[in-house]
Amino acid sequence: MTVTLADIQDAAAALKDHLVATPCIPSRTLSQITGAEIWVKFENLQFTAAFKERGALNKLRKLTAEERRRGVVAMSAGNHAQGVAYHAGRLGIPATIVMPEGTPFIKVEMTEGHGARVVLTGTTLVEAQAEAERLSREEGLVFVHPYDDADVIAGQGTIALEMLQACPDLEVLVVPVGGGGLIAGMATAAKALKPGITVVGVEVEAYPAMRQRLRGEPLDVGGDTIAEGIAVKNVGTLPLEICRRLVDEVVLVPDAEVERAVALFLNIEKTVAEGAGAAGLAAVLNHGDLFRGKRTGLVLCGGNIDSRMLAQVLMRQLVRDGRLISVRVVVPDRPGALGKITSLVGEAGGNIIEALHQRLFTTATVKSTDLDLTIECRSARHAARVIDCLRSKGGFAVKVLAGGVEG
Repeated sequence: MTVTLADIQDAAAALKDHLVATPCIPSRTLSQITGAEIWVKFENLQFTAAFKERGALNKLRKLTAEERRRGVVAMSAGNHAQGVAYHAGRLGIPATIVMPEGTPFIKVEMTEGHGARVVLTGTTLVEAQAEAERLSREEGLVFVHPYDDADVIAGQGTIALEMLQACPDLEVLVVPVGGGGLIAGMATAAKALKPGITVVGVEVEAYPAMRQRLRGEPLDVGGDTIAEGIAVKNVGTLPLEICRRLVDEVVLVPDAEVERAVALFLNIEKTVAEGAGAAGLAAVLNHGDLFRGKRTGLVLCGGNIDSRMLAQVLMRQLVRDGRLISVRVVVPDRPGALGKITSLVGEAGGNIIEALHQRLFTTATVKSTDLDLTIECRSARHAARVIDCLRSKGGFAVKVLAGGVEG
């Protein structure tokens, strides 16, 4: 079995009135930052905040009346779960979703909120799949695979149709890769409509399953990543076969670059991207030579990120950018020394948001103390000026503990 352009066009016609018509628009600022002409497909604006609705609904609409009565089961790290749960609820189909125990709370709560029964099992999708298959056998449920299914792949491929309709001159598509369903569908549609287009897949460094399978290398994946939506230990059989024929390259990105991309989407586009959703932008940032000067389409495939994690990502990016710095100042233990430091930081335009004296756990002399400061600055260059002011005008010894400081 394979997937054809006709399958994807059929899915597009059937899904049209049941999904959000998400925009695919250019980003002037991201284009300036990356050197590519960036177009973003905002799939985080779907009702469940992810593209997975497309494949899920395309699969569910093809079930027989008897299969609908029995109900469905799926395994998912979150977005497929919500897509199946939401549209199963709309269609009156009972749904059971098996999710790994480490799935972000927001995805678990949203899935339950759509009326599905949620079963938390194991630490990986492989373990969740085993439980889903067991429930399918024992309870007679229809198994809805998140990526290794022709109907699901066809549904995901509708994204490429919409992107090429919005911008027919796209030269490159950059697609996050987990199990491979999204890139398989998009590559099928894009290459059929525009054979010269380049399709680039993106995986995080900890989970390079598609890249390793395409290269015939042993699978060696695992570890923590912010992009849990594409943290898949193996790819689907059908997606792999399609990708062998149609995908031009699969690149890897480090988690730090994914965090940066999440922060850029929020700060520049004022939109929330989960780690997997920001992987495409991370690839353009991390592999600039592949995309510079090219009309490049990114799929912001999901926006379901835990609010606590999002807050941490944003604060960590402020540190990397030098807008938050941590410094240690050796302070003479005499009246007025602390006041002088705060005055100098203020004079340089910095804002002290935290201060901690270290009198006991210090390498300073008994007549001085270490003062750890967290200072808010405008930029890395401005941070360097604040530090220089403390050193040159105050004569203080200053050590940078954290934060990107220029100069």
